[in-house]
Amino acid sequence: MNSIVQKRSTGLAIFSTGFVLLWLVIAAVPFLWTLWGSFKVQGDFFSKSDWTYAIYGVRTTVETGDAFTGNGYYGAWVEQEFWRATLNTAIVVVLTVVISLTLGTLGGYALARSGFRYAFWILMAALVFRAMPHITLVSGYLLPFFQWNLWGHLPTTIIVLVAINQPFTLWMLHSFFLNIPKDMDESAMVDGCTRFQAFRHVIIPVMWPGVITTGLFSFLLAYNDFAVTAMLLSQDNQTMVPKIASFLGTTQVEGNVMFAVAAVVSATAPLFVLVMFFQRQIVSGLTAGAVKG
Repeated sequence: MNSIVQKRSTGLAIFSTGFVLLWLVIAAVPFLWTLWGSFKVQGDFFSKSDWTYAIYGVRTTVETGDAFTGNGYYGAWVEQEFWRATLNTAIVVVLTVVISLTLGTLGGYALARSGFRYAFWILMAALVFRAMPHITLVSGYLLPFFQWNLWGHLPTTIIVLVAINQPFTLWMLHSFFLNIPKDMDESAMVDGCTRFQAFRHVIIPVMWPGVITTGLFSFLLAYNDFAVTAMLLSQDNQTMVPKIASFLGTTQVEGNVMFAVAAVVSATAPLFVLVMFFQRQIVSGLTAGAVKG
């Protein structure tokens, strides 16, 4: 009997290991292939005659004298000034995260500690807005932005991203606050703290893991956004994702695909580092509210 159980356990372990390895290959190979191809010329990476050109760099050697070239990165970052899009992305992301977390922390705490029925309906309304497609929300801002001459500027995009992101931060932080006993607030106020002092000096230090987790998800939402930034920013103020799309060109204007490939690698690499470094916080965020709320 024990041998049968042991064989089943071994078989399950082999199957699980094989499945994980297969998933890693499927998930990692596209990025690794793109990383490799970013150091080639377009004739190699998108070769129609022989896909092995992308491995050996046949045309890259002919055109540049070496099997690898950094022309894609130079063209994207220097010639097309991708660094401006990176700077714009940093500004938009940082301000979006800071404002969203500030409002979400205060609002989440107030709703978690409120005993009134309206707290539930506020959260339900926030959930409805969170479920709506971003493009639907953006269209409502276009007319006033055009009339007030606000279209095309970074603050405009930040306002819209905060509005879209706020329901998410409110729900996440509300769930974390529910897992903190109310006795902590009450004990602090018995010792002479006001409600805000108890929130600042007692609750927030305990809440830092939840704040970090919510901040990471807010960062990813703003960093990867395309619909909002593409519609609300002009060509001079583009963030990274719309800028990458512009490298591909249109039916009327020829683009440079290798600039886009190099820019994709440049934009994706920080996300890998961020996710690997904060993987525990991200996992805890996915399971937030499983006990309460």
